[in-house]
Amino acid sequence: MKEYKHFINGQYVTSQSGKTFENRCPVDNSLLGIIHEAGEAEVDAAVKAAKAALKGPWSQLTQAQRTTLLNRVADRINERFDEFLQAECLDTGKPHSIASHIDIPRGAANFKAFSETLANHPTESFRLDTPDGKGAANVGHRTPKGVIAVISPWNLPLLLMTWKVGPAMACGNTVVVKPSEETPATTTLLGDVMNECGVPPGVFNVVHGFGANSAGEFLTTHPLVDAITFTGETSTGEAIMKAASVGLRNISMECGGKNPAIVFADCDLDKAIEGTMRSAFVNCGQVCLGTERVYVERPIYDKFVKRLKKGVEQLKLGRPEDEAANFGPLVSLEHREKVFSYYKLAVTEGATVEIGGGIPDMGRELNDGAWIEPTIWTGLADDSRVVREEIFGPCCHIRPFDSEEEVVELANDTNYGLAATIWSENSARGIRVAEQMETGLIWINSWFLRDLRTAFGGAKQSGIGREGGVHGLEFYTELKNICIKL
Repeated sequence: MKEYKHFINGQYVTSQSGKTFENRCPVDNSLLGIIHEAGEAEVDAAVKAAKAALKGPWSQLTQAQRTTLLNRVADRINERFDEFLQAECLDTGKPHSIASHIDIPRGAANFKAFSETLANHPTESFRLDTPDGKGAANVGHRTPKGVIAVISPWNLPLLLMTWKVGPAMACGNTVVVKPSEETPATTTLLGDVMNECGVPPGVFNVVHGFGANSAGEFLTTHPLVDAITFTGETSTGEAIMKAASVGLRNISMECGGKNPAIVFADCDLDKAIEGTMRSAFVNCGQVCLGTERVYVERPIYDKFVKRLKKGVEQLKLGRPEDEAANFGPLVSLEHREKVFSYYKLAVTEGATVEIGGGIPDMGRELNDGAWIEPTIWTGLADDSRVVREEIFGPCCHIRPFDSEEEVVELANDTNYGLAATIWSENSARGIRVAEQMETGLIWINSWFLRDLRTAFGGAKQSGIGREGGVHGLEFYTELKNICIKL
């Protein structure tokens, strides 16, 4: 029986209260282990350890030394690749074929990419004329923000956690991470790697638990936390934003999405089908950047629906270790209940179920898992709940359109603004439409193609702030101006 303990000040510790909760595998609902739930005492200890570490050996490292250390962390994750892969797949149920190419290698790479990018970014300087004619020099100087609270999600547990921890540590901050209660394993394991690589105690801390009246609330309301970065649902983001307002702590939040794909008749249909298959169904649809609304120009609408349906028919459901499997379960039975409620609602709202819509029979050994069918709908009204609300499952609705102006209005008709995808071989049209999208990210003829040097974040109710590359400097550091009279 695995125990998932808190990692505080370089040591694994249990909760004083003795509170624990279960960690179950979504593949078959088997019990993986017991997770210790942090109370106020554990969160307080973690934050104070992080605050103390800001003045310890960590603060004496040069930027080059920090980069070397974080590169060592990345290398060590890759050296222990199989352990991280096994832990991630047991927690999430996703196929090894996906996690071994995305989650683990990119989770490790975040430490190298951000430490090296941030190390080479210059600050500003200005020469100022003064009345005595001698002038003054103004030099920008960046210092660590302090203690960063990291609230990370369950869909890409290692990747999206290190996406925040990597730049935070590269900038000289210390962190307290609260991973999702659904997926504690790889974040907990990373504490062991930090110790192996010589990261000073208190720099990286982990507390487990839930949100309200648990680790999440205790962490985001702690007065010694200097900034909060979060990925998750918009409603949770709103609660964190309220907590951050006390003490005027900085926030960076990537929240929900209801992302559109726009498929023009002049697209390369093979590319559009392949890209939409991935954006709607990879990771069982549990990707914040995934596509749930597909708008297809009418001349190719019927052909597109037919081909996407054929692609879904070819998905292979199976255990993570099944090399032929490319589709796993949802993260939990609780989440399946939510997604399946939308499947039933779609029928009530008048959808035509082109494929899927139910819970598959996976056989006696797996039927207790969180399996659900990949699903395509057509025929829903634009104001239906299924079209407007984020589902976060392996499903999409396809609707025809007749003009560029019409589809731009349809795509933007949402409270969210995270990502959009455009499929067209007319580059002028692609850029023209992209410039009109009310989203933080737009892909033209691709999806999930990410240069870590570029800005990442959402508009509207999809988030606040930008991270990625040098944009992370604005969140993870304080920029001060030093004025030198000459």
